Amino acid sequence: MGILDRLSRLIRANINDLIKRAEDPEKIIEQALEDMRSTLREARMEVAEAMAELKKLEREQQSYAEQARAWEQKAAEALKGEREDLAREALKRKQQAQALADGFAQQVAQQQTLVNQLTTQLKALEGKIQESEAKKALLIARKKGVEAAETVRRFESKVDAHSAVEAFEDMERRIEAMEDKHAALSELDKSDVEKELESLGSNKAVEDDLARLKRELGMA
Repeated sequence: MGILDRLSRLIRANINDLIKRAEDPEKIIEQALEDMRSTLREARMEVAEAMAELKKLEREQQSYAEQARAWEQKAAEALKGEREDLAREALKRKQQAQALADGFAQQVAQQQTLVNQLTTQLKALEGKIQESEAKKALLIARKKGVEAAETVRRFESKVDAHSAVEAFEDMERRIEAMEDKHAALSELDKSDVEKELESLGSNKAVEDDLARLKRELGMA
């Protein structure tokens, strides 16, 4: 199971438990973040262990490769000394060492793939936590805003101010109409040159953004 899959299961389990107990949304948000941070700590350990195993496999592969080269050299020396029997035995040992080196090379490739996958998931998790932490303050502020609005609503329901509210709403509509009319007149007063300059500025921003995206994707 991948890091993010395990994280998702953990958060769902903890949050579902909080929801069943009708916990405060702020507490649910904090619990989700704590679960993510805990999973991040575990994920880092997993990646570190996978990288350590990769280093171990690489050392094993290199060791047997060096042994194969050493036996190759010994075989050559035996032939120079007219000891074909020893050369044959040395080449046999070389083949055994090379077979082990090749086997470890396959394990190194598989472990490298695993390390790459874990590292990608780790970076994704780190990014998700940063994003969630940035959203936390906004979500809490929205929650407090809803609570404040609900307090106002309950207060207003106790006040008999129907006529005053209607007068206020009528005035608001009139002001909005005046604002709309002013905006329309201002737009009509703009010269064609001003409009073209605004359009050019907008197009340049789009082109700059497009160029940046191409550079990031290596298409520039």
